[in-house]
Amino acid sequence: MLELKSISAGYDDHIVLKDISFKVNDCENLSIIGPNGCGKTTLLRVIANTIEYTGDIFIDGVEAKKINRKELAKKIALFSQISNIYFDYSIFDTVLLGRYSVKKKSILSGFDKDDKIAVEEILKKVGLWEVRHQSITTLSGGQLQRVFLAKTLVQDPEIILLDEPTNHLDLYFQVELIDFIKDWAKNNKKTVIGVLHDFNLAMRLSDKILLINDGKIESIGEPKDVLKTEIMKSVYKMDVGGYMREALKKWENL
Repeated sequence: MLELKSISAGYDDHIVLKDISFKVNDCENLSIIGPNGCGKTTLLRVIANTIEYTGDIFIDGVEAKKINRKELAKKIALFSQISNIYFDYSIFDTVLLGRYSVKKKSILSGFDKDDKIAVEEILKKVGLWEVRHQSITTLSGGQLQRVFLAKTLVQDPEIILLDEPTNHLDLYFQVELIDFIKDWAKNNKKTVIGVLHDFNLAMRLSDKILLINDGKIESIGEPKDVLKTEIMKSVYKMDVGGYMREALKKWENL
């Protein structure tokens, strides 16, 4: 179980998150939604322990700051939005790098058969096995998204953090990717916490939704309880119901 207690965080003198507290149970999926700049990505970085924060985070009852970096990497992996800076590696070798964090021996010992089998399984699941030798510099944005997601999943964390995982994908592949992540989490008994802009994708992925507004929790609970017209209108300053209905119609035609 992941538990956050009175978390505040920001950058320089600007506080982004303000007194955030919530729990995510084992094998539970949580989507984080909210307006641009409300603190969604900052919250993921706090959970991944990549930025400073005040308050407490507990993973299975143990304070996160007391877990060393290698052990923490076995528990939590963060899939961030794609950078424009990456090396000219093949798809296979890029995903293989994700195995560093789970190696028991020194990284100087290289990768073994189990590492390569794990990469093969993940690449087949995300549909990239047949092009595994292709350089990532030649890929489309959608293909790159799947490569770096595979690199995160091959780390085999207990909790996977996803920051806009469907960016650069068309509607069909957005739905396909969310369904894959949901099935992967269920079959492997993992917990998923994802930042999503699309409310319909959030509903499709999640057991619970966390709505953030101006760095604070506006609402948290089951999708039907959070995605209510009056709540969403107060946060987004517009009626988003029509947009959600139109997106649902598109899904039905896929």
